[in-house]
Amino acid sequence: MAPRDPLLGTLKVCVLNLQSDGEIVTDINPHLASCCELLELVLRKGLQQPVLSLVHRDYWQCFEQITQQDTCGRLSALSLVVEQTRVCRKLLSAQGRGRYLLRLALSRQALPQFITHLLHTPRVLEWYSPEMSVLRNEAFLEPFMSLLLVLSHMDFKLNMENCSFLDESWILPVCETYEVVPCRELGMVLRYLSGRVFVLELIPGGQAHADKFICPGDIIDEINGTSLRNSKNGQAGVVLNRLKGCPLSISVLRWKAQDGTVYRPLIKFLQALRIENPTLQLGPVPAQQSAITERKTTPPQCLKEGRIVHIVQFLGKANIGMFGGKEVLQQAIPQVLRKNLPSKEVLLDLKETHLTCTDRSSAQVSAVTEQIFTVS
Repeated sequence: MAPRDPLLGTLKVCVLNLQSDGEIVTDINPHLASCCELLELVLRKGLQQPVLSLVHRDYWQCFEQITQQDTCGRLSALSLVVEQTRVCRKLLSAQGRGRYLLRLALSRQALPQFITHLLHTPRVLEWYSPEMSVLRNEAFLEPFMSLLLVLSHMDFKLNMENCSFLDESWILPVCETYEVVPCRELGMVLRYLSGRVFVLELIPGGQAHADKFICPGDIIDEINGTSLRNSKNGQAGVVLNRLKGCPLSISVLRWKAQDGTVYRPLIKFLQALRIENPTLQLGPVPAQQSAITERKTTPPQCLKEGRIVHIVQFLGKANIGMFGGKEVLQQAIPQVLRKNLPSKEVLLDLKETHLTCTDRSSAQVSAVTEQIFTVS
């Protein structure tokens, strides 16, 4: 009877579970983290450590060396994956980079090619023990490659931006992006802990408090594409000052996991924050998430002169003066609503520098930013 490796048996069950869940595999799939962890265990099994080195060798170094050692000349796609992993600023360890590379290789259906090239690179393959490794055991290698081929025929749609916790865990946090127009102050008290930017408090009257897009305990992961992973004190403020007057895109990592419990890798950080700030109150995330969902609801649309325009209800207009910040809406909206004018269905065209509004009979109503609309 052919020998069996328990890791491969468990991996096979996990791959079958992924297959049974449907054609597309996303981050919310309950079997994804287990599958990735098993792949990691296979790639680590029998990996020998260098004798005269203080650096711990991991499978990331194996993949990194392939592009340097393999001279076959057919590594362009794999080289791109390795380079994208190498330059990612949210990863601080070989473990994190290896996990990012595995997720990226699954998304690009390139994992079998990585293993094939590793097997054809003797200087890297010799890092693995022939007695223990799956990769150097012919009886184990064939079923392992078969499983990788099955994975390569699946459609993985994974969020590669949500990788700041891969150094610690295969389980990733809930990641949401908030878009905010220019405003005077976001109004948040921040705390820097282990290179992460935690929100301690929302200041009443600030934009964050008004919009409820973030809550104490959440992490600001990125602002307009600038990663805040491994940040030093004050770095988020520097980024925000540099972007003053610009629209902001803020990536937020929630303290609450997908299942409603506290995201496990954050428990020790939240405990430390509560020791420093006994009044720290977490949440309420669910209400905020539903508010974000409501804001993201897409209004009805139609085509007008080759452009996509939104069908909305025109309720009236109000003079907001010269200052066009978001704060004036709190005064302008009640002014419009008090007039209690009949609504009119209009077409709203959002352009780069302004918006135009026309009624559906094509007679122009008005053309700039002083009017208040609600989605029909």
